[in-house]
Amino acid sequence: MVAEIWNYTKRNQFPVDGKTVLLTGASQGMGREIARLLSARGANVILVARTIANLQEALQHAQLGAKNQSTQRFHYICADVTSETENARILDEATIWNQGRMPDIVWCVAGAASPGLFMETSTDTLRRQMELNYFATAYMAHKALHAWFYPAVPHTPQQKGVASETPRKFIITSSAIAFVNLAGYSPYAPAKAALRSLADGLRSEVQLYNAARRSTRAGDGPTPAPFDVNIHIVFPGSILSPGFEKENKTKHPVTVELEKSDPKQKPLEAATAAIEGLEGGNFMTPTNWLANLMRCGALSGSERNNVVLDTLRAWFAPVIWLYMVGDLDRTVWKWGKENGMQVFNQNAQ
Repeated sequence: MVAEIWNYTKRNQFPVDGKTVLLTGASQGMGREIARLLSARGANVILVARTIANLQEALQHAQLGAKNQSTQRFHYICADVTSETENARILDEATIWNQGRMPDIVWCVAGAASPGLFMETSTDTLRRQMELNYFATAYMAHKALHAWFYPAVPHTPQQKGVASETPRKFIITSSAIAFVNLAGYSPYAPAKAALRSLADGLRSEVQLYNAARRSTRAGDGPTPAPFDVNIHIVFPGSILSPGFEKENKTKHPVTVELEKSDPKQKPLEAATAAIEGLEGGNFMTPTNWLANLMRCGALSGSERNNVVLDTLRAWFAPVIWLYMVGDLDRTVWKWGKENGMQVFNQNAQ
């Protein structure tokens, strides 16, 4: 029995060979490397982003790493994921390209930070940050889950003895800043925190539908899907990408000071950590040790990746935070005291 449990926990919980993956934010940074790694594992990949030139390059990058270039398929869709109607179009086009089948996996990576002091950030920027970093994923989740559970062509009843299809996956990309916000990230962090809450809620809600197909009662609705749907969320830290370079242009000096000792990852490192966490079956996947510490200190009612280890870490993390919170506060206080009252820079970003 112990051996069976061990083998189950070691089994790849994120098999993508032969599956179709829809990936937003796929033209640069971590998203671009995720596409390459999925390709190397045998996936058919649909890349979504706004800039055609970047998409074309990212598509070629993914194709070159394909496990089987003669059978795997690749496609890109140029779209603005902050638009609800565009998200519907993305799924429609992806389904047609995938021979009438919804993608097996939808992974939302699209997002970008516009850091700066809250009062100096325009309300237009605050709204755009929420649109890109929360609503783009929420719109896609709304459309994708509906397409899986309530497709336009209803599911047909499963024949007895026929194995269920492999689970569908909806993957959200948040940020380590969702766990603990810092001075200078208030325009950005609330949207990422909202994604963490959305993931918790969706993980709970999909159990209604996953359980319905195991029910002996027919119910009043259509035939249940012949598969489960799983929700996952990834929490990257600082990634040395074009987006990070752009962030630094508006970042306040105190924010730079606060995060100077944070671990920095190359896009491939972050992408590798994300996929390895999914292959391990994690609900919440931090991509570096600091993000994992932050996760453990803020677990609350979220699903544990490992009940024993996460519980022990959750006990230990508050002890570390006793020091870290004080250190962060001292850094902000010191900067304010040494530099004095600054000129108000209205609508700095």
